[in-house]
Amino acid sequence: MSMESKKLLARGHLIDSGILTAILNLVVEEGGDYQIGHFNIGKTNDEESELEIEVTHRSEERLGRLLEKLARHGCYEKAAPEGVFKASPADRCAPDDFYSSTNHRSEVFSAGAWHPVQDQRMDAVIVAENGSYFCRKLRDLRNGDSVLCSGESVRVFPPARERHADVFSFMANSVSSERNVDTVVESIATDLKTVRASGGKIVWVAGPVVVHTGGSQALCRLIQEGFVQGILSGNALAVHDIERVLFGTSLGVDLESGRPTHDGHRNHMRAINAVNRHGSIHAAVAAGKIRQGIMYELCAANIPYCLAGSIRDDGPLPDTITDMIEAQEAYRKIIENASVVIMLSTMLHSIGTGNMLPSWVKTICVDINPAVVTKLGDRGSGQAIGIVSDVGLFLRALADKVGP
Repeated sequence: MSMESKKLLARGHLIDSGILTAILNLVVEEGGDYQIGHFNIGKTNDEESELEIEVTHRSEERLGRLLEKLARHGCYEKAAPEGVFKASPADRCAPDDFYSSTNHRSEVFSAGAWHPVQDQRMDAVIVAENGSYFCRKLRDLRNGDSVLCSGESVRVFPPARERHADVFSFMANSVSSERNVDTVVESIATDLKTVRASGGKIVWVAGPVVVHTGGSQALCRLIQEGFVQGILSGNALAVHDIERVLFGTSLGVDLESGRPTHDGHRNHMRAINAVNRHGSIHAAVAAGKIRQGIMYELCAANIPYCLAGSIRDDGPLPDTITDMIEAQEAYRKIIENASVVIMLSTMLHSIGTGNMLPSWVKTICVDINPAVVTKLGDRGSGQAIGIVSDVGLFLRALADKVGP
């Protein structure tokens, strides 16, 4: 039986990041074989390793499928072919053999050279436009767009594991409830102060649990101290925050005593009604109706936020974006060029945000349920580190660590 083979290259911190092991295991698991032709190991922390490997399989089709999977680990053909681009047949439609992007930094081989791909994100197509290359969602394609249809002409660069002593170097991507949260929080606080000092961008994805667990004032302190450059959430966070400010309750439960209040079930609707009278949260703040709380601090500091609607929403607040495509675009703009994204106990918004992030953006997911962090990784956001903790306790500890 004749065997088909291809020579591949891979560069990066291949050993300590586990990429080499992943490459070799994948070849074997897919029924192929390999021969390492050259392996130059980096000798310093900054020096990358370089691997040359010949991969074989018993059919061209099986080899092609294996090469597609290896490309996601950063393998690319030693003699890369020119990228094949085909015209989109209609709006929102790509050619059947389109290349589907990853969230890793990528380059395309075209016109005899490698070119960087811009707007990197997972589950998109790559479009050539005026000599540049962009990731674009299917829904944004227009008839005649030049779409990449050759994965063999793409090389991918998975992020290497950090080597300096911050939270992203000593924490693995696995989820554990046995980590010392105080130690983790201290390391995150140090890293956030470094990001703030360098002018970096910290974006938070927050669920209403922030209010339920008593984390509102801590998050307000973080906003005041300059550790928040954007917040992504749903209608519920704003409603419960404003309910707490106006009535001292969250879903009718007194946040001081933890007990339901008389007729308190009306309070979240009263909060929505109060904002509706002014037309928006910003207008309610300007009129003095809302004088404290998360939404007040965001408005006072002119920090961008997006409230994305859902089928469950009461009201919703006039600021809530109920068109999901519009909400996704608003999310994308806020997280653009983010240095760190911190996700606080909201599965759907966390996964949705993770799907928009390049893999080099540092991502922290805090939830009392380990399954939330696991799902985030399963959906492709492998860079996310997980902290199993009560969100209120985490926020209060973090605010104390970064405070003046």
